[in-house]
This record gives sequence, C-alpha cells and structure tokens, in this order.
Amino acid sequence: MRPNYLKNGDKVALIATAKKIDQGQLDGAIGEIESWGLQVVSGSYLYAIDRQFAGTDEQRASYLQSSIDNDKIKAVLFARGGYGTARIIDLIDWSHFSKNPKWLCGFSDLTVLHSHISRHLNIETLHSTMPIFFKDGIKNEGSESLRKALFGEHKSIEWKGNALNREGQAEGQIIGGNLSVLYSITGTTSQPIYDGKILFLEDLTENLYHLDRMMMQFKRAGHLSKLKGLIVGQFTEMEDNAIPFGKSAEEIILDAVNDFNYPVAFNAPIGHVDHNEAVFCGREVRLSLNSAQSIISF
Repeated sequence: MRPNYLKNGDKVALIATAKKIDQGQLDGAIGEIESWGLQVVSGSYLYAIDRQFAGTDEQRASYLQSSIDNDKIKAVLFARGGYGTARIIDLIDWSHFSKNPKWLCGFSDLTVLHSHISRHLNIETLHSTMPIFFKDGIKNEGSESLRKALFGEHKSIEWKGNALNREGQAEGQIIGGNLSVLYSITGTTSQPIYDGKILFLEDLTENLYHLDRMMMQFKRAGHLSKLKGLIVGQFTEMEDNAIPFGKSAEEIILDAVNDFNYPVAFNAPIGHVDHNEAVFCGREVRLSLNSAQSIISF
C-alpha cells in the first residue's frame, strides 16, 4: 500500500523517537520544510529529555502514536536517529495507520520502523534524510530528494558505476537500511523478510571486523542467499584496529555475497552523507547496473 503524496498546505509532524534534540536546534530545518509549502506541527514535546533520549519511552511512543493516528497529519518526519526507536516499536498500535497510511520519513535508527512496517503491514515508508542533517536551513541533495519524494517527483536514483559492481538487472521489492540496526533486530518480530527482495545497506563508524561479523551472521542466517539484488550505500567513517583487518568495507561485503549470483551495486548515495537519496521502502523497483552507471527506478 502506498500513502498519498503531499500537496501544498499539508501538515507534517516533526517528532523524535530516539536521541534528544536541543531547544531550537531544528529551527533552520523547520524553515526549510515550510518553504516547501508544508505546515510543520511540533511542540514542546520535541525537546523532551530523558537521559540521552527525547523523552521517556512512554512519551516517545505517545508522540508517534498521536502523529500516525491524526488524519490531519499527512507525513511524519523523524528529527534524528541515534538510538531509541527499538525501545518503543512494540508499544505502537498500528490498526489506524494500516487503514490510513501516511509517509514515515527517516533513516539510521528508524530502520527498525521501516522493517517492522514492511514485515507486518506491507505499506511503503520513506528511508530519507532527517532534519538534523539540514538543521542550518540550507538545502542539500538529501533534503531536496526528501522533498521530491514527498511530492511524488522522485523517480529514480542514478550514480556512476563502480569497479566492484556485479553487473545485471533485477526487479523486486526494495528493503533495507542501517546494517547495525538490521543486525540488532534479527530474530525479533521486526526482522524483515529478505527472500526475493532487493536489499540496500549503509552504516556509520563501525569497526571493519564488526562489519565482517555482521555480514557473516547475515550469510549464515540465510539473509543473503535468496536476494534478487544488493545495493551497498555509504559506509561512512569506518574504523580499523592497530592490526589492520586487511579488507575495505566494500571488499568485506562483496566477499560475503561471493557465493550468490545476483547484481551488486556499490557506492550508492544512501546513508550518513549530505547526498542521502530517498528510498521508497517496500516499493517494487528495478535495479540496472553496467560499467558506467547504476540506476534504481521507482
């Protein structure tokens, strides 16, 4: 099921389900979103604090619940990631949302939400940049991609080919997000169904040996064997030990899928970078790879 695209004058909720937000930190981003012709609905709850979180679990769950149940709200923009959404996902009643879906927009920690909805509701969500990434109010490639996606103008993601690419074409439902979060929800009711899907992955500041550990777990659990395709986004600021692991992030991932025969695309503009292209999670897409160009067509 696909939520309705937005139109001028629509209301969008700005909430935080993970790390706390400083008072006024998102004023610039709010101004940028309003310049798109949207009305931003937020409030003092946006700046609630409980340790590192944006309020208690109960508060954060309440903000999300009221936002998805309010039919005047046409999309929910998650302010930032960090950690915390997994703590509240089981507190949410999705019954109203399942009949009246709206765009839920965010990435990183929000991967658990995208995966949970994909598994249980089969409703499209939007893996996209978040206001913390354009908090100064200056648009970037990621915020522009989010705007286009919300208004139905985002038709494809195109980037240069990569020497490590495994060329070919694939069609299927696209799922994925932050690898560490996907790893953390393995075996839970939020784990996505991987078979027959096109999977995209990204991550930030992980040790290379831990990346290898996660990819080996995915392989041994069977998550990689029946994919239709794999899209490798940005693995940003990866770390190594004093004794080098000996492989790059890209080489680790390619090694993990070496036994399987499907297209693999590297260096997709998806992840913890300003140029974070929006992905319609749960949509049937076409992946086309050759030596010169990689394309995801929505």
